[in-house]
Amino acid sequence: MPDAPQRSSLPKIVAIISKPDRPELSEVLPKLEKWLEEHGYAVLMDRESAAYFQASEVMPRSELGARSPGMALVLGGDGTLLSAARAVSKAGTLILGINLGTLGFLTELPLDELYPALEAIDRGHYVVDPRSMLSCSLIRNGEAVATLEALNDVVVSKSNISRLNHFELYVDLEFVSSYKADGLIVATPTGSTAYSLGAGGPILKPDVDAFVITPVSPHGLTHRPVVVRDTVEIEIQVKTGQEEAYLSLDGQVGMPVRDGDIVRCVKAEHPARLLRFQKTFFEVLSTKLKWGER
Repeated sequence: MPDAPQRSSLPKIVAIISKPDRPELSEVLPKLEKWLEEHGYAVLMDRESAAYFQASEVMPRSELGARSPGMALVLGGDGTLLSAARAVSKAGTLILGINLGTLGFLTELPLDELYPALEAIDRGHYVVDPRSMLSCSLIRNGEAVATLEALNDVVVSKSNISRLNHFELYVDLEFVSSYKADGLIVATPTGSTAYSLGAGGPILKPDVDAFVITPVSPHGLTHRPVVVRDTVEIEIQVKTGQEEAYLSLDGQVGMPVRDGDIVRCVKAEHPARLLRFQKTFFEVLSTKLKWGER
């Protein structure tokens, strides 16, 4: 559940994370940096943001979290916010999404409301909406070859030209089911309105302590999404044979998986801490996804 409105002393470091190729940011970002510096904040920018003007301090997006910014301003769409969450959530950074995209389900703040929102935040008038994340490890020959985090979902799927893949699902080491399908999705409550929803999964309210496991085009009428507590360990054993499969996180980063690999998912230690103001989850559903319209 989102924290109550509170006055909080933010660390005076703000990271700015931007979507590439947005011409309007050439005008927006210099003004934003000036406002922040006038209000006593040190400003860090990722390289995508620095491409729009001569910024004072620039670093790769993946390194921003190491500076422990108190807040990250994310200018772009939901994809930009997903990338930002993976970069800074371990630092406990508050994330404010400013919508420059089309949907803006997570980046719900319009650009013309940015400065009133910053004034409110500077006075401590905001709500923190913690969102569970997934920590995903790729296990090969008994060893973790990669460990990554995701805010929306972890997907194990077939490659573009392969046939149906074979997966076995385990929850807390208990066998659940064997699937022949295009893929399996493990989604957080935040991700339940993304790929999982399109594959027939349920909508989970963001404060529900659960994950949803959704098969993608399963070869069988009885395979349905499964909702599990977020305290469990989820394992997907990949039985591809000679076929190819792929592991992706938030639809943005990923790697090939081999026959015999195990994809292990648990709740990440740190949530993504989104900043919210007035709209409730169901108001956003109605506005962005046309929830309940006929």
